[in-house]
Amino acid sequence: MGRLQLVVLGLACCWAVASAAKLGPVYTEGGFVEGVNKKLGLLGDSVDIFKGIPFAAPTKALENPQPHPGWQGTLKAKSFKKRCLQATITQDSTYGDEDCLYLNIWVPQDRKQVSRDLPVMIWIYGGAFLMGSGHGANFLSNYLYDGEEIATRGNVIVVTFNYRVGPLGFLSTGDANLPGNYGLRDQHMAIAWVKRNIAAFGGDPNNITLFGESAGGASVSLQTLSPYNKGLIRRAISQSGVALSPWVIQKNPLFWAKKVAEKVGCPVDDTARMAKCLKVTDPQALTLAYKMPLAGMEYPMLYYLGFIPVIDGDFIPDDPINLYANAADIDYLAGINNMDGHLFASIDMPAINKNNKEVTEEDFYKLVSGLTMTKGLRGAKTTFDVYTESWAQDPSQENKKKTVVDFETDILFLVPTEIALAQHRANAKSAKTYSYLFSHPSRMPVYPKWMGADHADDIQYVFGKPFATPSGYRPQDRTVSKAMIAYWTNFAKTGDPNMGHSAVPTHWEPYTSENSSYLEITKKMDGSSVKRGLRTNFLRYWTLTYVALPTVTDQEATPVPPTGDSEATPVPPTGDSEATPVPPTGDSEATPCPLQVTPRPPPCPLQVTPRPLLCRPQVTPRPPPCPLQVTPRPLLCHPQVTLRPPPCPPQVTPRPPPCPQRVTLRPPPCPPRGTLRPPLYTPRVTPRPPLCPLQMTPRGLRCL
Repeated sequence: MGRLQLVVLGLACCWAVASAAKLGPVYTEGGFVEGVNKKLGLLGDSVDIFKGIPFAAPTKALENPQPHPGWQGTLKAKSFKKRCLQATITQDSTYGDEDCLYLNIWVPQDRKQVSRDLPVMIWIYGGAFLMGSGHGANFLSNYLYDGEEIATRGNVIVVTFNYRVGPLGFLSTGDANLPGNYGLRDQHMAIAWVKRNIAAFGGDPNNITLFGESAGGASVSLQTLSPYNKGLIRRAISQSGVALSPWVIQKNPLFWAKKVAEKVGCPVDDTARMAKCLKVTDPQALTLAYKMPLAGMEYPMLYYLGFIPVIDGDFIPDDPINLYANAADIDYLAGINNMDGHLFASIDMPAINKNNKEVTEEDFYKLVSGLTMTKGLRGAKTTFDVYTESWAQDPSQENKKKTVVDFETDILFLVPTEIALAQHRANAKSAKTYSYLFSHPSRMPVYPKWMGADHADDIQYVFGKPFATPSGYRPQDRTVSKAMIAYWTNFAKTGDPNMGHSAVPTHWEPYTSENSSYLEITKKMDGSSVKRGLRTNFLRYWTLTYVALPTVTDQEATPVPPTGDSEATPVPPTGDSEATPVPPTGDSEATPCPLQVTPRPPPCPLQVTPRPLLCRPQVTPRPPPCPLQVTPRPLLCHPQVTLRPPPCPPQVTPRPPPCPQRVTLRPPPCPPRGTLRPPLYTPRVTPRPPLCPLQMTPRGLRCL
């Protein structure tokens, strides 16, 4: 009898597997697509996987993406497509392809029926707007951005896609000839495609969540602020990057465009002629014309990021700080890793990773002065004093090296993220705001023992790698991964990370301007993991003390980018000793000022209007919108990279995009071939000011 029961059970399992629900061919606006149904076990669960679906036509160099013309028959979507053209790690060759605008979809299924109305999560990858792909790095045929674990564990649809990077994605002349932001428009094209087509895959087009890390997290932030995405996005998650980060907006795109033009032999005296020439230049030559130096840099790495988004007056119509009203209806979750700045600090100061090398006061002061140029000597000295206060009691090299990492983490990630959260909260209507700190230590064996969570360490846990490749991880890593997938997918489903498909280890309290609450993500989470006021003393310094210092307006406050053939050897500033700052010793006032300028008073004697920490000096500073109301500004704008202020680019008057017709995604009796609907663009929304001014309090940023 027992043997008979086993036979019956085996037949039942086989029947369950054989009868598991699956999509089969799916009709999209371009035609039918067919993916692969992957069985997950004997219980009948499976996941439908579609790889390489085109969401736009093959690109033309330095042109906006265009709708795909469609295809005949059924498209076999079973393998990843090549990444967008980009330089290799060595930067001496390229890989990828111009024809690269493809997306990938993972749809979880149970054995009873095909999924319907699932939440949709769209991933935007990082890589300094210079590299990356929708599938990520490959290790033993397991791709970093494989969405299977998120989809099946969180019961959501996961979408990843490619977008253009480097010069091909972000080169701009600062005017209408080459407005730039082609990579951002690729991202929007993918989001709009998902909105129009995802219902046919079982997704809810009215419940789309963007999530991304680093440049991807900043892209998520920018997409929520762009008027083109009005009505497309329900929720957003920014990991280690927001629109206000100092490495996100390029304030002098013409300089970098000219550098590339000179390298490929195009004219630089007229932007119209330059644009015409660049558009017909070999894309590989354009890509290799820019090299990111990783050693021998005179200034911090931040200053060498040439091809990043710009304020074009259209897709990004204004400074991002003024656009948060556009995200008032979008639930927002954002956070950082506790040592996000380590990756950049190790490039700016390699000694932090070497036991036989020491960090000196001179080394750290030079780094500080390089990242506080707009405040001159006073800014450098004050910042140096704040961050080295603990050195008197603990002069160990471990403490000094951690200080370097904390400094770059604060200035590049923490402060802009905190301001972004405060801006979202101040403008939000019914939308919710959540903040986190990822602190699970890095597993890189070459790192020092004091190392915490480095930049990008969180990605592997969000994508469930401890489950996909269990032999490479510990049980505690799976605990972290399970918690992050639960919080992220619950948030995508309901707007509340505590409520949804998956159980969570502890309740995550929403962020408000009054409580500055955040969740610290570690291997052991309980009620004590919910904390308040992340690095409040340093946040108070940057938002109150630092911004009140006189701003240097002299042109010498701006570093000179590399010239000639060697990107790794920038030309130092001319004059006395600007290139080698001297740390303060003894009477700091006796130290010669490296930047001879006449400081100007703060903009308002009664209330401080925060200004960008690293903005390029403007020739004619504008007064704040209201002298008696505090409007937080991004602390960390990307610094200008020229000795003379660039000419003001002509203002591009954006034309409202055409209003599209809604697309019905049910297959018609005889689907037309080669017919495309226009992309779902929406009219630009005029940003409104925050609902109330913000002020720094002992607990953090709050609404007055």
